[in-house]
Amino acid sequence: MTDMIDPFGRHVTYLRVSVTDRCDFRCSYCMSENMTFLPKKDLLSLEELDRLCTTFIRKGVKKIRLTGGEPLVRRGIINLFRDLSRHLDTGELEELTLTTNGSQLDKFAKDLAACGVRRINVSLDTLDAGKFRELTRRGDLNKVMKGLDAASAAGLAVKINMVALRKFNEHSINDMITWCGQRGFDLTMIETMPMGEMDFHRGDQYLPLSEVRSNLEKDWSLRDIPLKTGGPASYCEIAETGQKIGFITPLSHNFCESCNRVRLTCTGTLYMCLGQDDAADLRAPLRDSEADELLEEAVDKAIARKPKGHDFIIDRENGGPAVMRHMSVTGG
Repeated sequence: MTDMIDPFGRHVTYLRVSVTDRCDFRCSYCMSENMTFLPKKDLLSLEELDRLCTTFIRKGVKKIRLTGGEPLVRRGIINLFRDLSRHLDTGELEELTLTTNGSQLDKFAKDLAACGVRRINVSLDTLDAGKFRELTRRGDLNKVMKGLDAASAAGLAVKINMVALRKFNEHSINDMITWCGQRGFDLTMIETMPMGEMDFHRGDQYLPLSEVRSNLEKDWSLRDIPLKTGGPASYCEIAETGQKIGFITPLSHNFCESCNRVRLTCTGTLYMCLGQDDAADLRAPLRDSEADELLEEAVDKAIARKPKGHDFIIDRENGGPAVMRHMSVTGG
């Protein structure tokens, strides 16, 4: 079994798996309000997802993150976490985690911890209940807060993911930092990404994190640290709170030089880059043979096409999507 090394010498050790394109929110930067979701018959079964993940683990993946849509709305999803946890027990897999909107954590936090999940990312862009409802189009902030309480009680480390949106939450980032410090949560700021057709100009939302950091340094003492968590963020430590803040900058500073990840959709499509349309179908070789040789061959061919990086652009002239699929299709 050979490790996965792309044409630029990067070892692929991180797999992000979208287990569903469905979500109980409709966040305006991620989805259209009236989304058309995939027919359930098109989705891989949980057993097929387990087989795919296991193949990637054999080929050198050390970290798996389950995403969506909202992964915890997939029926029976805890069974997949439980099955994948066997690779944590053997040491072949170093980390099993997820990104969630927090709406289902009150129900599942204990089960996740029991499956070997140690830390989670929770998407939360505002602490204002009214703005939260406006942005998510249907979310209940109180439900998310109960979920965060449950996660903390279960011993899960929490990192908050906050998308920086001009004119929406740019003046409340300080409040988020203070709150995260009080809760013992780390925070990652993310630039909005031009994915999927929307009914507004994305340039109106785009807030470069270079500007955010410059403003934060007026109120906080930020010290760069060499932390690497397997993702694209660069990190600082906030002296006043003792917590970390990360910056994910797909637009203002391309982070692709150290990319070690690929993304698998709930239909078995493998994207070698979030911001490129080239993809490989793994569902056909998965279903064509009970043995894994065809599947492994398809994976190897895909990794050999992994590009150097993406070409995201947002400005006054470029407000449309760089790729037509919505973020929820590929997985956050």
